[in-house]
Parts: sequence; structure tokens; C-alpha cells
Amino acid sequence: MNSSKPRAKNQTEVTLGLIQMSAQEKPEANLAKAIVRIRAAARGGAQVVSLQELFRSRYFCQSEDARNFKLAETIPGPTTEALGALAREHEIVIVASLFEKRSAGIYHNTAVVIDADGSVAGKYRKMHIPDDPLYYEKFYFTPGDLGFPSFQTRYARIGALVCWDQWFPEGARLAALSGAQILFYPTAIGWIPNEPRVVAQRQRNAWELIQRSHAVANGVFVAVVNRVGREGEIKFWGKSFVAGPFGEIIAQGNANREETLIAKCNLKKIEETRQSWPFLRDRRIDAYGLLQSRFIEDGAGNREQEARSKEQGTGSPNKGI
Repeated sequence: MNSSKPRAKNQTEVTLGLIQMSAQEKPEANLAKAIVRIRAAARGGAQVVSLQELFRSRYFCQSEDARNFKLAETIPGPTTEALGALAREHEIVIVASLFEKRSAGIYHNTAVVIDADGSVAGKYRKMHIPDDPLYYEKFYFTPGDLGFPSFQTRYARIGALVCWDQWFPEGARLAALSGAQILFYPTAIGWIPNEPRVVAQRQRNAWELIQRSHAVANGVFVAVVNRVGREGEIKFWGKSFVAGPFGEIIAQGNANREETLIAKCNLKKIEETRQSWPFLRDRRIDAYGLLQSRFIEDGAGNREQEARSKEQGTGSPNKGI
């Protein structure tokens, strides 16, 4: 299905809306609340709206319970149909994180991008799956197999990664290299019981810092939308935010309440930043092969560099700068 309007490829400013919500027990209630808040964001000028990770339910991965598989749905399916109609009505792009049922026994934690004409522009299946106390996602989710793509929408080219992906710079880099101007991270992160206050604060600071670093390293905008409130044993800390290509915070949400964050992104800043900080130009793509290693044993990296240098006739890699 083609968009009712041509894609604004030369658009220089995009307004984002991040829907930071608490979650109720009934998925239907969460979807209804999300629709109300998306409508409000659209009325507030948002052109690209993102929901938090697994927004239709409470964060069920706090335990391993096979009954939770009934929460999964197909893509396309009832939620993408509802959100597609909403996107088409308001001519907005929607990023939605869903529990995808791909087949019997194969489920994914998936971010779907719905374009402003209501069609599915693409989807991303979460690649990095955690297995930590109260975050038992490996029980539920098969690792993604779609890589780290980006999707052209009416208002911008966007990448959509999910929560635990935010700690891995490789995913952000690959999405940016595929052309993403804005990286979205639907998220569900908070504090577990009995954590010392100083440790808890360091965790939240690190969470913000690593994602701002993705913006800096790639010269892109980063939009992070977290859930808020207590669910079971986790207190989700909210603090959704948008960072610019210099890592600057453009907008940030509250830590304790539901909120719709509206932020304007000047896409011209991407080129300006990359001209000043040409990290992509200066990448040594010929020297990064060992990134595909699980771990580099003592000296192995240096030996490979020496072998490569001999092949190229350049001598020892340790001479000079």
C-alpha cells in the first residue's frame, strides 16, 4: 500500500513522541491507553511516536511461566491492525514493541515500524536476549535473525532496537551504517529489590550514558522510551529521553509518572556533526575482523595484525603511529 503523501525525504525537522506508561494486567486496557496517548501525541505535533518495550502487557519476564506465551501474537496481527489504522488516521509513524508469535515454539521480542499510511514498513527482532535476575527473557524469546536494519518512513529513516540491545555498540553502528537517522530503543528497565542506592543510581547513569554514546559515535539521534511504575518486584525508572548527535539531551521524562515526551529533531544536525566529527570516514574497516571473535586469546590480535602487515608488505604494525 502506498502512502497517501510522498515521503518527505528532504524534510529537515521531525517531531518525536515517546509514550512512557505504566502497565495494567489486561492487555486490552494497555492497548486502549496507548491509543489514547498516541492520539494526544499526534495532536501535540508528533510525527513519529514510539511505545515502550512489550507495551501490551506487564513485564512478564520476571518469571518463567509457560502461560505467558498466550500473550504473543502474529505480525501482522490484531495490534498492528489497530495501530496501522491509527497511524493512517493521524498520518504518523508508530514504533511498537510486541511479543511476536512466529510459529509454534518460536517467539520473538519484536519492534515493528508502521508508516504514516498504516502499512508495516518493517520489523526488527531483538538480537541480544538477557537472562538476569527478574529478566528471564531467554525462556521466552528466540534471538532475532533480521540483522540491524533501518526503515525509510514518511518523515525519516529510522532504526528500532530493543532494550538489552542498547548496551551493545555494534548494533547501533550497523543500524546507523544502514542509513538510520534516528535510533529508537523501546525499553523495560528498572531497579530490583534491595539494591544499594548508590549502585542503583550508577546503573541508571550508565544506562543513559551508553545510549548517548551511540548518538555521539554515529552522529544520529537516539530516542529511548522506558516504562514506569512498579510491576512485581521491579520498579521501572522511566526517564525516557531523546539525545542529539553530540549526545546532548534534547528532552527527558520523569522518573515516577506516566508522560508523553515531545521532542523536535533537526536532521540537518546529522550532517553537520559528521563533518565536524568524521568518525565514519576514519573507521579502519580493514582492521576489525576480530570483532567476530567471542574472545581474543592473549596475543592473537597482534599476530593477526602482523600477518596482515606482511601480506600487504607494510612491515610491523607497531612502528610509528
